[in-house]
Amino acid sequence: MQLFFQENINTPTFDLEPDESKHLCRVLRKKNGDQVFVTDGNGQLFECMIIDANPKRTSLEVRRHHEVPADSFHIHLAIAPTKSPDRMEWMVEKITEIGVHEITLFESTNSERSYLKTDRLEKKIKSACKQSLKYRVPTLNPIRKLSEILESAEFNEGQKFIAYVDENHDNHLLDLAEPNSSYLILIGPEGDFDEKEINTAIENGFKPISLGKSRLRTETAGLSAVQMLQTLNR
Repeated sequence: MQLFFQENINTPTFDLEPDESKHLCRVLRKKNGDQVFVTDGNGQLFECMIIDANPKRTSLEVRRHHEVPADSFHIHLAIAPTKSPDRMEWMVEKITEIGVHEITLFESTNSERSYLKTDRLEKKIKSACKQSLKYRVPTLNPIRKLSEILESAEFNEGQKFIAYVDENHDNHLLDLAEPNSSYLILIGPEGDFDEKEINTAIENGFKPISLGKSRLRTETAGLSAVQMLQTLNR
């Protein structure tokens, strides 16, 4: 099954955007009358037929569509951008494939990068959704200050965790997380959180957790956390 992405789909007919049309016609060599599956990224799956295979703007006719049920849980990963943009783009692609629901980038005391081109991340997310047959595009929030996440009621959701390097705590994420819940998990920068940030997080209801015995890179920690929570809710 090949999945295409198009926002604001109108029925019974609509036109694909140029990039999607080019891929459909010139790469896959689809023709009039062929079947095409399209999602709007909000859980709607459309089974369509090509009525005008044009590489600049292909016209499709909706034959049937249905809404794919949403997950019974919500994984929100808040993470500090890595020094290398490529590593962050890789992580975003992979956690989208695995099944993250929301991503927030934040700037903390030890952050090595406070800016990242979110338009590139959006493209990675949509591409990963098509590759892994995801019908709901994860939310990518603008970069925030860590203090806003720790203290704002906006982020006061479900179970809240903060993962950091500490050989003395042995509370593993899978020991504390409960199935079918909303999760907000904080992953710090390559220099980790500072002590004040950890204390503030705990004061605001975040539970300190471990992701295992190994010391992980930032992007590996983010990937591991999402995978663990998906496994918990399998």
